[in-house]
Amino acid sequence: MSADERRAPDAETAALFVPPYAFGGVEPVDVVRRRSEGLAPDTVTDQQVRVAGRILRLRRQGRMAFGELRDASGAIQLWLRADRTQAFSTLADSLVLGDWVGVDGVIATTRTGERSVLVDRIQLLAHARRSFGDKWRGVRDPDVRYRQRYVDLWANPGVRERFLARSRLVRALRDELDARGFVEVETPILQPIASGAAARPFVTHHNALDMDLYLRIAPELYLKRLVVGGIERVFELGRDFRNEGISPRHNPEFTMLEAYQAYGDIDAMRELTEGLLASAARAVFGSTRGENELGVIDLTPPFRAATMEDLVSEAVGERVSLDEPARLLDLARRFDLAVLEPEAGRALVALYEELVEPRLIEPTFVLDFPESVSPLARRHRSRPGRVERFELVVGGRELVNAFSELNDPDEQRARFEEQARQRRAGDDEAMAYDADYVRALEYGLPPTGGLGLGVDRLAMLLTGQRHIKEVILFPTLRPEAGSSESDVDEDGASDETA
Repeated sequence: MSADERRAPDAETAALFVPPYAFGGVEPVDVVRRRSEGLAPDTVTDQQVRVAGRILRLRRQGRMAFGELRDASGAIQLWLRADRTQAFSTLADSLVLGDWVGVDGVIATTRTGERSVLVDRIQLLAHARRSFGDKWRGVRDPDVRYRQRYVDLWANPGVRERFLARSRLVRALRDELDARGFVEVETPILQPIASGAAARPFVTHHNALDMDLYLRIAPELYLKRLVVGGIERVFELGRDFRNEGISPRHNPEFTMLEAYQAYGDIDAMRELTEGLLASAARAVFGSTRGENELGVIDLTPPFRAATMEDLVSEAVGERVSLDEPARLLDLARRFDLAVLEPEAGRALVALYEELVEPRLIEPTFVLDFPESVSPLARRHRSRPGRVERFELVVGGRELVNAFSELNDPDEQRARFEEQARQRRAGDDEAMAYDADYVRALEYGLPPTGGLGLGVDRLAMLLTGQRHIKEVILFPTLRPEAGSSESDVDEDGASDETA
């Protein structure tokens, strides 16, 4: 019987179909199942239970009916009998798949040994007026799945567990930082200057102040202001926003962890990164090594490390170096790579992103980025033209971006001025000049290491997903009237994570 054809109950049982305001005293299904372990087949106990959840299956067999009740913890069979269950016939004919119900009964097993709740009374808690798919065999249309996540969570096995795993890994990141003495803070999401990363911002307008504001693209500069202020270990885990394309790795709003440690450097950030990822893996797999749809994921420290120049040299089969700019630019042209302006550092990064990054499967620290593409990182202590920066790449995806932080106000001012020049030249992702941040540096930023970790991408890795929409509960979509699967594959987004 369809939801719209529900049979009206008679007066005697009408109260069962009036949803109550509350249904207290409910036990999780997994607790009830544990209480019923070891029962022999065809056993009816006197253990009273109260459970609640959705009806997923319901079939009538003469004077009995069997259903499956699922809550957040699991599923258990409901066993309705005409000689015991109040309003048996009305319930068996009127309940539909997806109805929320509250159940009072006793723990029992059927002749086949199926652990069950033998039902005394069922109370309708909410009626499902829409179908959850084809007999609960799943919903496959990606537009329905992403737009109606409340259906996807019920209709597709594993989706709910994926998001529970994400919750566990986020908690593990926080716990690891807390154990290391980091302080969690909140910094502005509406910012007067969009800076801290190379990305296009979303713009809004504040009416009372009559000024444009930007949704933050990164919290970096505010967090380093707090280190100047004496919070020596600080982090923020929250949403950032970048007005860019949508792709399997990019969503316009996404979750980032950024952490800054006074008296640390790039080496301290490598050790912190290894600790964070190992903790996240243990939260999902139970150890630092696990297996999912992407294959074997091993986040056991220590991770491999190599310079960007060495990796590109290996990929092209000849030695390349930032010290030979003409050769790098020639290589970029040979591989038909667009470089915004003829500059060796940008050519090296273009070669790396095209030829190397997608092929780095095992965890790899990519070291020694060009200074020209790293306006917030400190110059390398022994290699001119490079900075102390790494990206951690796993499974062909950047997960972490980290620096020895630039703390010289004069050099930072010069780098901001160069970014402003690039913006005037047409690079709309170049950083804006932040005069207050330079002023903060003039008060003194101690030697500091910092990192940014893409939480969504880490969730993708650990839950075996190839598309970021699978790990964001409500991803950004086109308006429903014009939606299509094409928005799954758009690209053109920045790969920055810090």
